[in-house]
Amino acid sequence: MAEPRVPGGRGEVLELPCGEEVTIDSFDLGMREFDCDCGSTHGVVMDVHPPDRFLPEFLVEILQEAIETTSAEMPEFGTPHLLGIVLEEYPEAVASHDATEDQDVGFAMLWVTDFDSRRLHELIVELVIELMEHAVSHAEDNTALTEFEQQMHEFSIPEFVEQYRDQRDLSSDDFY
Repeated sequence: MAEPRVPGGRGEVLELPCGEEVTIDSFDLGMREFDCDCGSTHGVVMDVHPPDRFLPEFLVEILQEAIETTSAEMPEFGTPHLLGIVLEEYPEAVASHDATEDQDVGFAMLWVTDFDSRRLHELIVELVIELMEHAVSHAEDNTALTEFEQQMHEFSIPEFVEQYRDQRDLSSDDFY
């Protein structure tokens, strides 16, 4: 006999990228990683997590000003857009759950990745840089593109992520 689902995410099941299934109530707002029964650690992101979890505030502000969104639900560039970029590039490595109808869980969207939170952070930075390079290439200013490419050759994504995570103290449980 099937078990009835309980409101509040307690009965909702999410299949992770590794194939394991977990209930939605396994995730709370402070989580950035999930230690899975498969032996892996999966990165966890929710729509309520600020985009400056991954990128400096000044860059988030620039992206919010530069990128027009077409969604009434998400009128400003933010974390859902960052995870959308990851999902587009790595669709099989991201499981997502829409909890907009469930007011007991505290989030509207949940993403669990095949990557741990550090690798996910590196991928987001890498993908945003690719978007920025693409935008600069459309500026029809070869000097700007050359300068951007030169700066990116000197930029180390792993080093940036290490320093940013240290600066933001991402080991703290109270940071989303």
